[in-house]
Amino acid sequence: MIETATPLQLAAMMDYQPDAVVSKTIIDKTTGTVTLFAFDQGQGLSEHTAPFDALVQVLDGEVEIRIAGTPHAVKAGQIIIMPANEPHALQATTPFKMVLTMIRSE
Repeated sequence: MIETATPLQLAAMMDYQPDAVVSKTIIDKTTGTVTLFAFDQGQGLSEHTAPFDALVQVLDGEVEIRIAGTPHAVKAGQIIIMPANEPHALQATTPFKMVLTMIRSE
């Protein structure tokens, strides 16, 4: 469990694993989730949709995120919003870490 009311360095909370995707849930509520991910280079998530907007904040490295077929190069320090019900996929162009925030609201 993540400690509340304690400053934390998100990128340092998780190490890269060879040829793997690692995730850690930071917040899991009925209203939404915040999840930390670490992807080794070349790893990704296949195309899928989600019923709610999702915000990706890249903490380290670089990823290609395809949204409705359009590729976006997203680097450390940048964010991108993946719209609800739009197909999206991602592929790590370098090892990268991200925070995924999904708010379950219409």
